[in-house]
Amino acid sequence: MTTSSKKRWPLSRFLADLLADRFVLPTKRLLVLLLLGAPIAIVGFVLQAGFTAFWLYNALILLASLFDWLTLPKRKDLELRRVLPEQSDMGQSFMVEVELANKSGQSVSFVLQDDLPLSFAETGPIHGIMESGESRISYQTRGTERGRYDFRWLYLRWSGKIGLWHRQSRFAAPQAIKIYPDLSQVRGYLNSLQESLIVDGKKIVRRARAGSEFHAIREYVPDDDPRTINWSASARSRRLMTNQYRPEHGKVITILVDCGRLMGVELNNQSRLDQSLEAAITLAAVALRQGDQVAFLAYSHEIKKYIPPGRGMGHLHTILEASYDLSHDFVEADPAKALEFMHRQQKRRSLMVLFSDMENYLVEDLLVGYLWKMRRSHLFLLLSQADPVLHEWSRVPVENSRLAYVKAVAQRFQLDRKAFQQKMTGAGIQVLDVPADQLTLAVINAYLDIKAREAL
Repeated sequence: MTTSSKKRWPLSRFLADLLADRFVLPTKRLLVLLLLGAPIAIVGFVLQAGFTAFWLYNALILLASLFDWLTLPKRKDLELRRVLPEQSDMGQSFMVEVELANKSGQSVSFVLQDDLPLSFAETGPIHGIMESGESRISYQTRGTERGRYDFRWLYLRWSGKIGLWHRQSRFAAPQAIKIYPDLSQVRGYLNSLQESLIVDGKKIVRRARAGSEFHAIREYVPDDDPRTINWSASARSRRLMTNQYRPEHGKVITILVDCGRLMGVELNNQSRLDQSLEAAITLAAVALRQGDQVAFLAYSHEIKKYIPPGRGMGHLHTILEASYDLSHDFVEADPAKALEFMHRQQKRRSLMVLFSDMENYLVEDLLVGYLWKMRRSHLFLLLSQADPVLHEWSRVPVENSRLAYVKAVAQRFQLDRKAFQQKMTGAGIQVLDVPADQLTLAVINAYLDIKAREAL
């Protein structure tokens, strides 16, 4: 900081505080009344009473202005408090309430503006009348990006009884809210995993996937495997009963999320990282509900977050707290470093689910080496979001030489992606390159299929 800026700083701070906390400014009504003084003076001069009309009119405005100024409620007469939820999902609207306390003994017309973060949906100023005593107003907004956001101030502008002067001030209301990834898919998948459905008041048993671990004895329903009938239980209950089996519990699922440069590419107002996190959290919730353990790792050119394996739905909150504010870095990701880290940390056989981009898989030479090295001790599932632009260019009609060249390049890129998938499949490593809106469904189905086949 230079010497001149140090000298200006106290003055700048004083002006900022004056404008924000103690500033009084005229209203449109007062300005209109002042402008009306000119035609009134002109009419007075025509009627040979110009000076008298001019001074009389301005004297009335001055008296009214002084009265309005003196009766304008002070800042200490007003209190504001914001009521904010602790968390919300990205893109989901939530309610914000502001509690008002008016101790001035008179009704106050006001305009309120909240200190919204830049990534929140703008609501505009709120107009109203604050009666004497306590009152409450509310508005809706939504966060469009994940992370932790601070609300600092409430800006209030109010007028007096006549409405000739405004006083404006800011009220400190420090609060924070956490914007989580959209968890609507998590809730939907968890609801769909229940073992029975209620349709028209009747309990319908869902067909469970195959498994070798005994789970329960239930009533036999049509299409059940007759080999699973429990004859002893059937004799005791005098109803046909069957054994229910499920895939073995207690397996370890390791989720690795790429936070590199390519994951910042946006599609439909969501980045690849946003889509991957939503799918990863949904997978974690389903795996924890199935009784498995889940570990979480976020990386770019370095390890950003690591959550050791844990079980139970309470562990999902731990993963959420560690991942909700993740952002992509403007560097190339190093998946080989992430796999090397997990090779040291995770000795027990696990399903490693890697959310990244196909371009990283194709250009990262060390990645293939680590996959080959670790595939005997771990099962891998690589996920990538298909490039819609590449898909469109590969099917564009050829109308000139330029489009022919672009289409050829796009098709070449797609062939490279398919060749990598075939190479990995031949090595026993499953690769899914699916559209972003199908990523969650694809990874859940792949996980449940692996569990049903007891491949882990």
